[in-house]
Amino acid sequence: MASSATTRSPRRALLAVATAAVLIPLAACGGGDEEKGGDGSASAGSEKKDVQLTVVAAASLTDVFEQAGKAYEKEHPGVRIDFSFAGSQELAAQVKQGAPADALVTADTKTMDGLSGETGAPTVIAKNRLVIAVEEGNPEKVESLKDLTGEQLKVVLAAEEVPVGRYGRQILDAQKLTVKPVSQEVSVRAVLSKVELGEADAGLVYKTDAETVPDKVDAIGIPDAQNAVASYPAATLKGSEHAKEAEAFVKWLSSDEAQELLRKAGFQQP
Repeated sequence: MASSATTRSPRRALLAVATAAVLIPLAACGGGDEEKGGDGSASAGSEKKDVQLTVVAAASLTDVFEQAGKAYEKEHPGVRIDFSFAGSQELAAQVKQGAPADALVTADTKTMDGLSGETGAPTVIAKNRLVIAVEEGNPEKVESLKDLTGEQLKVVLAAEEVPVGRYGRQILDAQKLTVKPVSQEVSVRAVLSKVELGEADAGLVYKTDAETVPDKVDAIGIPDAQNAVASYPAATLKGSEHAKEAEAFVKWLSSDEAQELLRKAGFQQP
């Protein structure tokens, strides 16, 4: 019996070695499968996810920023930008309430300065001027700011807490003109919409906004000496979870490519 056990021992040892040789690679393959999904693709944990930036911006930037966002994403694979547009005063309220966002662009420096504790150092990326928006063809024959005082004219302005509303009041007061608006809106786009839909005869908007619907409204220019210059500062938000990417986007807004898009949209150089 002893000799029989002795003769089987080497065979068992050989079998054990062979089995181990098979199991070790299988174990290695098994470890790799844990990092892949059922279809063999990399699992969510091992994938490199896109960075999603949320940029809150003044309503007057809607059209040009949608173009700028596409251009930036094409230039920076892996970064996606989600814009939220509203009146600057609404954006400020959102930031103060802690709404998650990475960068902010307002239509005035006053609103941005009021958020100095929430933002990085702002940079002015563009400027704008006001025009009088009227129905296509200018049926009421509006030619100047003084014409807005007509009692029969339905004029719509932005509320004074909205930058364009504040600029509007500023230029009317400077000319000692009293205008009684039929409504005061929460954003420049709301003012434009009222004129566009025929619910108002005229309204004060930014030049760039009027240019977005040239087939629906006419823009009556306001002489520079009677006009106001709107500055658009951009800044990162201190609560951003993607500070590096947010800073890169804000810096890009001053690049030649971004500035060309802004100029084509009617904005002035900062």
